[in-house]
Amino acid sequence: MPVNADGLPETATPAPPPGLVTVGRYDEGPGYAVSRPRGADSWLFTWTTDGHGSLTQGAAGAHPGAGDLVVLGPGVPHRYQVRPGARHWRFWWAHCQARPSWTAWLSPYAVGDGMYVVAPVPAALHDRMATAFARMLSDARWPGSDARPPGSAPDSVSPPPPDGPIAVAHGAAARELALCSLEEIVLLASAAARPLPQRPGVDARVSRAEALIAADPAAAHTVRSLAEGVALSPSRFAHLFTEQLGQSPMRALREARLRHAARLLEATDLPVERVAVASGFASPFHFNRVFRERHGTPPGAYRALCRRGPAAEAAPAIGWTAGFGHGSEGTGQLP
Repeated sequence: MPVNADGLPETATPAPPPGLVTVGRYDEGPGYAVSRPRGADSWLFTWTTDGHGSLTQGAAGAHPGAGDLVVLGPGVPHRYQVRPGARHWRFWWAHCQARPSWTAWLSPYAVGDGMYVVAPVPAALHDRMATAFARMLSDARWPGSDARPPGSAPDSVSPPPPDGPIAVAHGAAARELALCSLEEIVLLASAAARPLPQRPGVDARVSRAEALIAADPAAAHTVRSLAEGVALSPSRFAHLFTEQLGQSPMRALREARLRHAARLLEATDLPVERVAVASGFASPFHFNRVFRERHGTPPGAYRALCRRGPAAEAAPAIGWTAGFGHGSEGTGQLP
């Protein structure tokens, strides 16, 4: 979608100060335009929900439609407007300083001059993205203290905000809560917009089914449910999967569950019975049998062997509460 950014007007529209977190939702008609010949000191995130916009930054540009996330980095001249010929442009927007981790998520979508075009975001995520933006708007208004945060029950069932509101997060807690919602938006869009890398000779639907299994091996997957997830009949899906990967879908599911179980045995102190359940095995007896067939040793002995290695002595197994920066090994218990 590259376009030229020549002819930016002399009159500049001020941007919010870089230290603020500002969020809003607009529905604008023909004639709406914002120009910043010197760029902005903050990042600008726009997510289109209806209609069409047009954004240019330096020599890069984009014409987003519904579901497209366009991000403009700071310090580069930019302009955005309702796309010529479009009846309107309805979009969420946010100005803030981006968290450092976001750059890596956005980098695959860079189109030059600090512009990132994350598109297309799958329609299945649009409701969640809209909810996250609405939550960002509400959290930015939270005064802190003993006031109930917006979105807390029973406010959580309140209708979405009307078009036009703008919120500026003034308090430290409001800013961080608002940024957490925006982080969810960036992560969802960047993780889902780019299609899965394709291996030569492997059908995209087979790769998608593999991804569904890997994402949640403990789920109650069946040939029918996996086939529905990739829009194939069960018989056609099972044949195509087996033909291309050399194993049936259910065999691939069992292997994924065994890999998941091995990771839990290596990294947690969960009892073997709970490892079995958390990995999708209904019977601990069946889990013990297939794990031994696969690894040549029972689950408990496998864990003991892992703990006796040099790497295990340097970094002992941790429980579920580790990794949150509290310096605790945790209890090894699932929530």
